[in-house]
Amino acid sequence: MRSEKHHKKRKTRWTIFFLTFLLLIGATVGYSYYQFKQGVNQSLKKVKKENKKKVVYTFEGKKDQYGDTNILLLGSDARGNERSRSDTIMIVHYNENKKTFKLSSIMRDSYVNIPGYGKHKINAAFADGGPELLRQTIKENFGMDLQYYAIVDFQGFVQLIDEAFPKGVEINVEKKMSENIGVTLEPGVQRLDGEQLLGYVRFRYDAVGDFGRVDRQQKAVKAIGDQLSTFDTITKLPKLIGVVSPFVNSNMDAADILFMAKDYLSKKVPVETLRIPVDNSFTEPMIKGEGAVLDINVQKNREALHQFISK
Repeated sequence: MRSEKHHKKRKTRWTIFFLTFLLLIGATVGYSYYQFKQGVNQSLKKVKKENKKKVVYTFEGKKDQYGDTNILLLGSDARGNERSRSDTIMIVHYNENKKTFKLSSIMRDSYVNIPGYGKHKINAAFADGGPELLRQTIKENFGMDLQYYAIVDFQGFVQLIDEAFPKGVEINVEKKMSENIGVTLEPGVQRLDGEQLLGYVRFRYDAVGDFGRVDRQQKAVKAIGDQLSTFDTITKLPKLIGVVSPFVNSNMDAADILFMAKDYLSKKVPVETLRIPVDNSFTEPMIKGEGAVLDINVQKNREALHQFISK
């Protein structure tokens, strides 16, 4: 008899525990969805009508040969003009087993073969065939598969930074910057809001041009990662994803983004970076119809990319 009563009490406790657990999961999911929709609605108020309809792209991506998930990350201020060239080309490499992230930047003037179009600057692939043709171009030249793409409107970057960092992102601005970036930045350590940080990562009117801009983009990514407060930001993730969602055209859904972002914040491992082309692997000739290009040694850069990913 005592054994039966003990068994019933134990069963009752486990039932209560299980129901409580389900209730907490339901509440968490409900709260996350509510925060996501709050973020979406907040940004929709700032989106111009012509930006609301997103271009639907095909993208035949898959995981790479190392089992990593690669995301083609493109920055654009096209405002709905699908023929524009991508201003920023990055690949986010995510290893689910190790929970690690790496970042490769491909310089937009890299002179490569674009399938069906011949040799051109790599950012022309986006103008000619969207993210799918750019995926094919990267696959042909660098032997790397890409599973997802995300085209981020620059205004979405501004909204995300302002929401995640109300006091701004701390950056050491190395020189005065103002030409063609919409803001004026003075040199020195300071906190930049979304508009200012966008200007910082887009500036290229100095002696090093696009090389400096790529370095600043990677520097900004590292600063953003280093300054994210793990607990506070994890609780804000659904709203942050909602805030940026109206400004992003991607084949990733919100659950994919949330899963990877959670891994990134909980792991807090510094992001390793690579620039393509690597040093001593290119020349800078003038090509008729193209202007100045980076004529790269494709094999050397392919090997550098694969070594970077697989180590």
